[in-house]
Amino acid sequence: MVTKDSDVVRGYPHLDTVRAAITALYRRLSPDGVRSYAPSVLPVEAAFADADDLHLGAQRVARALVRHLRLPDARVIVSFREMEHAASVELTAGPEYFIELNDRFRTHRRDIGAALAHEITHVLLHRLDLSFPGTRDNEILTDTATTYLGAGWLLLDAYREDQLTSQKLGYLTPEEFGYVLAKRSLAFDEDPSPWFTSPQGYTAYTEGRARALRDGRQPPLTAAGWTGRHRYAKERRHAAGQGGQGGPVRAEGYAFESGPDGLRVSFACPTCHQRIRVPVRGRVRARCGLCRAVLECDT
Repeated sequence: MVTKDSDVVRGYPHLDTVRAAITALYRRLSPDGVRSYAPSVLPVEAAFADADDLHLGAQRVARALVRHLRLPDARVIVSFREMEHAASVELTAGPEYFIELNDRFRTHRRDIGAALAHEITHVLLHRLDLSFPGTRDNEILTDTATTYLGAGWLLLDAYREDQLTSQKLGYLTPEEFGYVLAKRSLAFDEDPSPWFTSPQGYTAYTEGRARALRDGRQPPLTAAGWTGRHRYAKERRHAAGQGGQGGPVRAEGYAFESGPDGLRVSFACPTCHQRIRVPVRGRVRARCGLCRAVLECDT
């Protein structure tokens, strides 16, 4: 997709859907299944020189992405034609994969890997029977899965701007791509910074990383800052004072509720965003039932 600068949406308008997509990946693949996608696609696997044969080069990159996404090894047929969107894929049972790319990639070859990564992830999600209702949310799921499973840094690196034009591939904003990439880097202990050729893509990654780090610094996690801890204590006193009257007490990022065994607090796991419930009794160690992350909490 090629856009004018004013058409590039910024910020985090799809963040709730992005987080739901990460949760869905862990539910469908399991924690071990998600971790099987380490390490990421390396730059050399998606490199495409101007001197490379167009079709042979595209098929080579496509095969590398098929291997990385753990799809059955099969022939990838890539063609080019005039079209409104960047690319499309035929979702069939196989054994071949048919992908069409926009004609503009004939002369923008370094972005072929990014376009192929998104389309081949469509194939993966189709075979996993994993989808969200509606085209918009399903495309956000695809971008999130592409990035979290190690191929989407190519999409963020395809985001570039100059004085006259800008280019962005995918449905996530640059900062949302950066956020998901940072989530992956934190979960896999992987640093994608050296791979960027786009200054704008790298900047979006650093901004997304700052947002991702905030997820691990929210109450009741012990890493929360003084302001968050102070707000949390105030909300906790309010919830305790209610004594179970009036339903859950909700705050930003967490909620208190009364039960037979006393007050409990629920919050999102900073890794997979599954909701976790723990008793309010001071320092506790919680283990996420979905992604198995161990979290130090001060409830």
